[in-house]
Amino acid sequence: MNANRTLATAGRVLAQIRHDPRTIALLLIMPSVLIGLMAWIFSDTNTFEQIGPAMIALFPFVVMFLVTSISTLRERRSGTLERLLTMPLGKGDFILGYALAFAVLAVLQSSIAVGLSLWLFGLTVVKSVWLLLAVAIVDAILGSCLGLFASAFARTEFQAVQFMPVIVFPQILLCGLLVPRDKLPDALSVISDWLPLSHAVDAITAVATGLEDDGYVGTRLLILAAFTVGAIVLGALTLRRRTP
Repeated sequence: MNANRTLATAGRVLAQIRHDPRTIALLLIMPSVLIGLMAWIFSDTNTFEQIGPAMIALFPFVVMFLVTSISTLRERRSGTLERLLTMPLGKGDFILGYALAFAVLAVLQSSIAVGLSLWLFGLTVVKSVWLLLAVAIVDAILGSCLGLFASAFARTEFQAVQFMPVIVFPQILLCGLLVPRDKLPDALSVISDWLPLSHAVDAITAVATGLEDDGYVGTRLLILAAFTVGAIVLGALTLRRRTP
């Protein structure tokens, strides 16, 4: 791997996205719109105070997964990946460059979502706002890296979307949003312990409620970081070329 090639890949991806206003709106605006819609639906109750933190983890994670899985697949289907890999660019440079580019977007996306949730939608947090933002950013980056990994197993954009029910939906059902994780049946509780979104929701809820100490949140952040690194490594190892 080469740092210059990785940074060049990240710059190329960001330049492409800069000329695509629909993707920019989907990445940066849509998660906040959905969080705002949830706040509006539950405006006469205290439900948003309970589920709002999980929404900050959920919507950016899903959007980043969807956009990165399709973006990477388009690179391969258009032949861009083949041309890039004929140059001195390794698979690791390609995947890490993509991850860095979407990490920049994750920072912007999470900053908007957290800012609007706190100062417009009325969400309150007990612990530091910066800690909430840190968890949201790591969670969004994880969503993009899982999308990069999933794209390696799809041949078309439709197939990439089909990974949503396989990789994303079970995590939504088991992350504690519908039923607290400690109330799940034992087998499902064990499975949820191995799903990264569960730890993202745990961490962001702990920041919002203040029921756990900073060490608890830090441990969840390390787990999310480990999943992120694992997704990048597996994404690079499974990235396929059409030609040998």
